[in-house]
Amino acid sequence: MTSLKSVPASARQTSVGARPLARPASPTHESTSGRLVIAQKLLLEPFGLTEASLSRALGEITSYGVDDADLYFQYTRSEGWSLEEGIVKTGSFSIDQGVGVRAVSGEKTAFAYSDDISEASLLDAARTVRSISAAAKAGRVKTPTRKIASSRSLYQGLDPIATLGSTAKVKLLEKVEKLAKAKDPRIVQVMAGLASEYDVVMVARADGTLAADVRPLVRLSVTVIAEQKGRREVGSGGGGGRFGLAYFDDAQIGEYVDAAVNAALTNLDARPAPAGEMTVVLGSGWPGILLHEAIGHGLEGDFNRKGSSAFSGRIGQRVAAKGVTVLDDGTLADRRGSLNVDDEGHASQRNVLIEDGILKGYIQDSLNARLMKVKPTGNGRRESYAHVPMPRMTNTFMLGGDKAPEEIVASIKKGLYATNFAGGQVDITSGKFVFSASEAFWVENGKILYPVKGATIVGNGPDALTRVTMMGNDMQLDSGVGTCGKEGQSVPVGVGQPTLRIDGLTVGGTA
Repeated sequence: MTSLKSVPASARQTSVGARPLARPASPTHESTSGRLVIAQKLLLEPFGLTEASLSRALGEITSYGVDDADLYFQYTRSEGWSLEEGIVKTGSFSIDQGVGVRAVSGEKTAFAYSDDISEASLLDAARTVRSISAAAKAGRVKTPTRKIASSRSLYQGLDPIATLGSTAKVKLLEKVEKLAKAKDPRIVQVMAGLASEYDVVMVARADGTLAADVRPLVRLSVTVIAEQKGRREVGSGGGGGRFGLAYFDDAQIGEYVDAAVNAALTNLDARPAPAGEMTVVLGSGWPGILLHEAIGHGLEGDFNRKGSSAFSGRIGQRVAAKGVTVLDDGTLADRRGSLNVDDEGHASQRNVLIEDGILKGYIQDSLNARLMKVKPTGNGRRESYAHVPMPRMTNTFMLGGDKAPEEIVASIKKGLYATNFAGGQVDITSGKFVFSASEAFWVENGKILYPVKGATIVGNGPDALTRVTMMGNDMQLDSGVGTCGKEGQSVPVGVGQPTLRIDGLTVGGTA
């Protein structure tokens, strides 16, 4: 099973989601050069390593009959603050660094990692992973020509931790609490969190390619509890991306607080959700988690190479209703799921997965691309140097249609209008999914009657795509809160979609 988690915000209101999806400039070698200098100063020079050291380690691996090999260096500095009951109760700061060494032979992968960055550890790991191949190559191994990978320039290579002082960070969290409690006397508790990360990675591949990236990442989250007549309900908001903490100005903070407070107060009046098969309208933005889980994971290369996805072997076939176009785009500026270069040294791409209902392709890392005889798509991702890369989504979303969202809601005779989700899961092989709606409304004859609580949406991904009957003109991305889990690894991602009407979905309720 795979899962997507977040502290969801009302993406329908976020300025991040409203940014136009401009195409970035083409990737260049120059984009990588400056980042390589930073990476070498942090990850090689302090430990007496040079590019020659990396070549020797890779040579140890490629002296055996392997198909591919790489070294992945990483330096991560992270900081977190959390406020509860008016007090900043926790503060954390950590530094982690290390190197992962990988060899690939056929479908097999050998992997070793160490937090000791030294030439001795590097060579030891290289000799360990090369054992994936039974015999050494005859003759002398040729040293490959040094190549600088092309990459994009989608975000500034700044250290977000340093963009705001500690006192100002505490005041920011206190402001969140003050604003939330001032919204309504029924708000009895506020919890807020601020996280910053500075991540520097460097990749050295067996073919001589060198790549590097400097990745900032910030996130502000707010959760409130509202109480009325002994009943308590929770609401959440937040967002972030690859920029500094100055992004969280008064207007942005107010937006997140409004989303959290409105959700909690709405749920105070929620009634038990009806159950059964019905029309479901999904709101724009964060509800794209359904698309991410039910469709996106099924389009990852490893599942399709192994034939375990419901989409396996269906390239060129109709898999969705006409008008449905789904992209995975790692090239959007400042987005949480975007990458200048993936964790295997390939520039991120804008990949069309489904076009007008026709399946066009899968997202690939280098291993699965080689075995499927296609090109990598810039989706080789790993949680850290201690993990192997695999094909993972970046920012996955459906393009908008031509209907006003109000028209779509008005078209419901009897059904559910789900505007926010707490998360979901999917079984890749069967395509079956289940999602929990954190904010939803019951609609009859085109009128929103009342909020409902406890609604779960159950369905089959490939089948649900064929049941899309209306698409809004309000495509939005989420506010920058998603974290995707797969095979024990978590990575930041983005989701998005327009308002969608899907007929004949099963809703599990509490009524």
